[in-house]
Amino acid sequence: MDQRISFITVAVQDLEASRRFYVDGLGWTPDLTVPGEVVMIRAGQHVMFSLWDRAEFEAEVGALTDSGGVAPFTLAHNVATPEEVDAVLSVARAAGADPVHDAVQREWGGYSGYFGDPDGDRWEIAYNPGPIGESVLPG
Repeated sequence: MDQRISFITVAVQDLEASRRFYVDGLGWTPDLTVPGEVVMIRAGQHVMFSLWDRAEFEAEVGALTDSGGVAPFTLAHNVATPEEVDAVLSVARAAGADPVHDAVQREWGGYSGYFGDPDGDRWEIAYNPGPIGESVLPG
């Protein structure tokens, strides 16, 4: 098996609310929209971000657990400067992200903050000055 990820799929409660957040609010462009079922957005050269209606998701993969609290994963969007972190968090706030945790200097040397999408999934917006952080930036 090749060492790569092709799709990141997130089950969402309200597909239209999620579409509005990502497409209208954050300005992302969908590659495929099937109303009431799925929205797929290219998130990298070989990566698709898929928002899938929760009922459709469960029909294919099985019952989901819901223990409350924050999901045990984050999605991350790395940028080249701390100023870009603040700018992206501002865009997310304007798009209706809640909560937005302002960025702070981290012990690991970077600068990052978080926002929640309409389902509460957490996005980290990060500036990581190290080689790993630089390796995930476009260009």
